[in-house]
Amino acid sequence: MGLLETAITGRKRHNSHAVVVGELGRGIVAGTIPEGSILPGDHELSLRFGVSRTVLREAMKTLAAKRLIEPKAKVGTRVLGHASWNFFDPDVLSWRFEAGFDEPFVDHLAEMRMALEPAAAAAAAERATSDEIVELYALAAKFDNPDHTPESIAKVDLEFHLAIARMSGNPFMRSVSGLIEAALAVSFQLSSPAASQEGIAECATNHLRIAHAIASRDPQKARLAMESVIKLGVERIRDVI
Repeated sequence: MGLLETAITGRKRHNSHAVVVGELGRGIVAGTIPEGSILPGDHELSLRFGVSRTVLREAMKTLAAKRLIEPKAKVGTRVLGHASWNFFDPDVLSWRFEAGFDEPFVDHLAEMRMALEPAAAAAAAERATSDEIVELYALAAKFDNPDHTPESIAKVDLEFHLAIARMSGNPFMRSVSGLIEAALAVSFQLSSPAASQEGIAECATNHLRIAHAIASRDPQKARLAMESVIKLGVERIRDVI
């Protein structure tokens, strides 16, 4: 389940491994488990969560892969500082999102999107196939629905932006998907364009402009159109923070 779907539905995973990873991960990202602290030992944590040591060890491996913790011989498992965290990891982004967002968080997301998505749009203008452009126009057309809810327009928005990342032909661009989803989840929570018919119409026009630029094989226009969409989204969020 992605971050946007979690924001919309409120549902979370509930198997034993996910519960341990989720509770410890959320605690670390929210700061209730302080940076630099040493986690309790395996026996204590196994009792706390009611899981086997095998499940606990796998959960610890998962948290270490996310760069939230680091096991140290003769010391224990140390909680790493936020500078070490893997913010490209969907769970880390989700926990950061749950911990609350402020203007710096919104700005940092926007900076990363501005560094990556306009480049993806420009590359799509050069590399997208005819079938992909037809698909993009079909997605752009989905914005033009006056009955959109914040939930429905957020899902269309995510589909559209992920399609462009895919159409760029650069497999590394796929790594921006978590950032895009986090930004759209913030927008969904704070200030959706679906709040008014004018907002929906503006959103539809702006995304169609991106599709037109890609279809016309104009990388510069595609880049500028994507930059405009990102900037407008950030401005809408800042108005309510």
